Amino acid sequence: MSTDIVIYHNPACGTSRNTLAMIRNAGIEPHVVEYLKTPPARALLVQLIARAGMAPRDLLREKGTPYAELGLGDMSLPDDALIDAMMAHPILINRPLVVSPLGVRLCRPSEAVLDLLPAPQKGAFTKEDGERVIDETGARISA
Repeated sequence: MSTDIVIYHNPACGTSRNTLAMIRNAGIEPHVVEYLKTPPARALLVQLIARAGMAPRDLLREKGTPYAELGLGDMSLPDDALIDAMMAHPILINRPLVVSPLGVRLCRPSEAVLDLLPAPQKGAFTKEDGERVIDETGARISA
């Protein structure tokens, strides 16, 4: 299917890998941006945050990043300072961020991507941790 979907992806992240796999399970081959190698331009990052209806702080990742060392837990820091930190250290950008014709969303948990896909799942899907998300008919399994 030719649908314009972009995933800001980190192949070392299980949530990101599961999200990418669910996009592909819908028969869609997305444009994959390994944002640690090719970070978005500042203006694009600001636009993505706004389109997702988030604040910059909502996109900050703490685990496995220089979050604490940079003092980013200081709630008085302005949004521009947080974006500056993400630009200087792309690992601070939480992932996966998915852009589709249906919106922009930080897909944590990974099954949040299902709300952004314009095509149904083609078959069963089980996450890397063994959790079944989609049944054999392509229907979402309720938690």
